[in-house]
Amino acid sequence: MAPSAPTAAPVLPSRGRLQPLGLDEVRITGGFWAERQSVNAEATLEHIGHWLEREGWIRNFDLVDTGDLTRERRGREFSDSEVYKYLEAMAWEIGRTGDPELESRFRAVVTRVARAQDADGYLNTKFGHSGQPPRWSDLQWGHELYCVGHLLQAAVARARTRPEADDGLVAIARRAADNVCATFGPDGIDGLCGHPEIETALVEFARATGDDRYLHQGALFVERRGTGRLGDVEWGREYFQDETPVREATVLRGHAVRANYLAAGAVDVAAETDDPDLMKAVRDQWRNTVARRTYVTGGQGSRHQDEAFGEDWGLPPDRAYSETCAGVGSVMLAWRLLLASGDSGYADLIERTLFNVVSTSPGADGRQFFYTNTLHRRELGTVPDGDRPSIRAAAAQRAPWYEVSCCPTNVARTLASLAAYVATTDDEGLQIHQYVPGTIAHRPVDGTDRRLTLTTGYPADGQIRVRIDSDDDRPWTLSLRVPGWADRGATLTVDGEVRPVRAGYVTERRTWRRGDEVVLSLPMAPRFTHPDARIDAVRGCVAVERGPLVFAVESVDLSGGENVDELLVDTSQPPMLAGGRVVVCCRRLDPADHHWPYGGGEAASTTTPRGDLLEVPLIAYHAWANRGPSTMRVWLPTI
Repeated sequence: MAPSAPTAAPVLPSRGRLQPLGLDEVRITGGFWAERQSVNAEATLEHIGHWLEREGWIRNFDLVDTGDLTRERRGREFSDSEVYKYLEAMAWEIGRTGDPELESRFRAVVTRVARAQDADGYLNTKFGHSGQPPRWSDLQWGHELYCVGHLLQAAVARARTRPEADDGLVAIARRAADNVCATFGPDGIDGLCGHPEIETALVEFARATGDDRYLHQGALFVERRGTGRLGDVEWGREYFQDETPVREATVLRGHAVRANYLAAGAVDVAAETDDPDLMKAVRDQWRNTVARRTYVTGGQGSRHQDEAFGEDWGLPPDRAYSETCAGVGSVMLAWRLLLASGDSGYADLIERTLFNVVSTSPGADGRQFFYTNTLHRRELGTVPDGDRPSIRAAAAQRAPWYEVSCCPTNVARTLASLAAYVATTDDEGLQIHQYVPGTIAHRPVDGTDRRLTLTTGYPADGQIRVRIDSDDDRPWTLSLRVPGWADRGATLTVDGEVRPVRAGYVTERRTWRRGDEVVLSLPMAPRFTHPDARIDAVRGCVAVERGPLVFAVESVDLSGGENVDELLVDTSQPPMLAGGRVVVCCRRLDPADHHWPYGGGEAASTTTPRGDLLEVPLIAYHAWANRGPSTMRVWLPTI
């Protein structure tokens, strides 16, 4: 395998339907995502660095270096991975902005990590040293390989954004990867990690370095999965995706983050080894998961006890776990499937998940985060103590840090690299998958120069204007995604001619000249969304969406003393825009108290709607809980 060209993108397959454009080619210059990238750069990265130091997770590397391991190592067994995700986020941000202060901070952390690496490449602060458990002695729960995976991904980010850097991170990662291959290769330990991550990381590291050994090791880990090597646990081997081989599974199951990471690695292996059977197996798993085990927000994972997917149609809104990291993993998987196939459905789910899960986790200040993303909050809850980590599933509001703080670092690395998920190229031209104000500058292999400017207020409005800023002497195809929710009412305007377009990709092929424009207009009226009748928990309810955004009713907007759980929506009145807010018409419930809440016949009905219709304002789901403790619900009962 030849090393991939230094396009600044997290995923660069050597084959597939599409090739991504990177941070060096796509710039997000304004709007929704630019604001979030700015907060990420100016607040979140500093916040993460502060907590990693405060909790001692970076200091753990210092303790290994000095051999002073009699002092207590702090953090969970996977805390090393948070340092690596922090490095990855900084690497993408440095590639995006060139921030010299961030560069200095990055190098300082890399130096401390480097000093903890053993001579043979092994690198971990929890295992393998005096007074600690031996290396690789707890593959079920130890997360050693998982941590190496995040180290490799940080190194990939550095190699692609600063290929000539002399900080040494890529060399550190190579030694660690070599140690993994030597230890777990065909003649080594016949095992795998309880938390998938190393699979996709090894393949991407192979792409970045051109060394096929890492690809083969990643493929070996994928093939070992599902054969019971990890043993059984209280939630079953399904928790680790170790009960059924990847090629035989029909749906994503078990721990939702693990499932998405494993599937992403399997797609990477399938792409690089040209394995259509493996690719089809994952594609079918994705399709069944989206159809039966995914929330309207794009969130995944309905069980708190094991952070896992439930059974088909088991999607209770008030018990949605919908871990932020599972959302990140879902984006990772869908992006890889999109690159392999060019199917717009993958980009649709990426859009839904980015707007309604990934962007929901961080608060407006970028210093507090949701670990889980419920769709129904019944009680106000309390504001978490800002001076100590929260228990992950117990926080009713966003918390500054968690005892397991994987989500802040995952959000940070995703936002910093977001421009790499906007557009792709192929032999025919350019494809735009996500809509942002920004610029695209791409030089195809034929040496031509293609430059475009995107102007849009999306998702506040649905007009996307694409202007060509370069001249070409040969035709190429511009493709724009029409989201699935816009299958009726979307139009494309070219040369003053307006034509209706359907969901999927609309294409325009021509010899483009500077100043040419294409305008995609998407219908942005608020709409009711009805659930599949097999989702018992929300039967008889509706959600409200506008464009890619899911909306919710939040108690702080109910000035008349209403309770979010005492409103019935009148679906005969469509949702509307009023004063810049999405509004629905509701009536109050008139609850009748009884000594026993069940009965027969007419007595079974204990509530009736009362009073005049109320116009109830909704809030974009991603923005809820930014105004203090509140109750909230996405799925609203109907009259």
